[in-house]
Amino acid sequence: MFILTEFLTNEHGNEHVLEHSLLKKKIFSAPKIYTANGDLKKRWHVYYSYRHPETGKLQRMKNIYGNANRYETKEDRLAILSVYRMKLLSLLKEGFNPFEDNTQRYQQREDKRLNPVIDKHSEKEKSTAVKELEVAPQEPVLTYREAFEKGLKFKEKLISDTTKRSYENRLKNFLLWVEKHYPNLESITAIDKKLVMEFLNHILDQTSARNRNNYRTDLSSIMQALEDNDIIASNFIKKIPVLKSIPQRNKTYSKEEQEAIFEHLEETDKTLLLFIKFISYNFLRPIEVCRLRVGDLDITNKRIQFKAKNSPLKTKIIPDLLLQDLPDLSKLNKRDSLFTPDGIGGNWESELSNKRDYFSKRFKRVVKDKFNLGADYGLYSFRHTYITKLYRELVKGSSPFEAKSKLMQITGHSSMKALEKYLRDIDAEFPDDYSELIKS
Repeated sequence: MFILTEFLTNEHGNEHVLEHSLLKKKIFSAPKIYTANGDLKKRWHVYYSYRHPETGKLQRMKNIYGNANRYETKEDRLAILSVYRMKLLSLLKEGFNPFEDNTQRYQQREDKRLNPVIDKHSEKEKSTAVKELEVAPQEPVLTYREAFEKGLKFKEKLISDTTKRSYENRLKNFLLWVEKHYPNLESITAIDKKLVMEFLNHILDQTSARNRNNYRTDLSSIMQALEDNDIIASNFIKKIPVLKSIPQRNKTYSKEEQEAIFEHLEETDKTLLLFIKFISYNFLRPIEVCRLRVGDLDITNKRIQFKAKNSPLKTKIIPDLLLQDLPDLSKLNKRDSLFTPDGIGGNWESELSNKRDYFSKRFKRVVKDKFNLGADYGLYSFRHTYITKLYRELVKGSSPFEAKSKLMQITGHSSMKALEKYLRDIDAEFPDDYSELIKS
């Protein structure tokens, strides 16, 4: 069977005839040379895409290395890869197809070469075609700013507004860093693994391993979009390792602390108290409470609908303990935010992350500063506190598995495994006193 790549890298014979007319439908991308930004330790190659006969989409083909990486100078590698690129373009224009057996097409081509028909007109056309190919400009390489802008554009329809803002912020910081430390750098092909590693180490020095890993994830996602759309040869960020990080966890409140906080808020900030009760009694996350609109609450049927972390739309019951604290919502606009800086129900046009930050800062001002609570206590701590309390009550009258099964329905965890990990993380499970077993 005739294989296109093998022929391309092994054949060093005569010149090949190029078709003069271009294909009307773009069935392949122009072959390009990947030079690894001049790094001779990396493998240079020619790459291209060809339209898949079944899907109709351009699909990235196997990289063509040939003997190029045996050479130890940039000039030699570029010279041989340029030959591969020219030959590949010639073969593609002649109709060679990487998805087909090209044996017959190759044989016909050899017959023409061995038995040429002298035709001055065709010789003139061939000469013209070769000259056109030699002077044809290569596709312009995008600047790194243009490329990342395209990458973000590719991703924006696939991600949430919150994720998009995360991408934008981290990408902005990355571009500012590149501009400051590498002011002469322009092309997207100049962005390499070494440069990105240097930036990630900068983030690690300034912040934490967790934040560094988050930057790596977002930048890799955008780079993957560039690879998928043939703007770069490969997404090298995937090869950058994820660092081990110790996650920060909010502590649970003791019974005395929780009661003191509720009593204080009952006198000073009832809106914030109700916000916390949605976290405590309905086990919502703070950002999920911020998403709530008046119309999400069905008081008649005691139901609440919201967008959860692991589901586009989740429905839970509203327990009577929370219902009795709710004000009359019947006269409020159902499209209004349930919680606003001015109270319950109202128009609050702000980013979701800003809403969450607002209530976090309000909690710090009204509660944390009052009770001298450390950084490991926050709004999320109330969710941990009440899930722990509920689990310990459930397990008193049933086996741990039965208690977890009931708890999973209430908390909304997607699986038993996820719930068990959560309970371990918040230290909700304690063994019975084992003093009798070790006293002798």
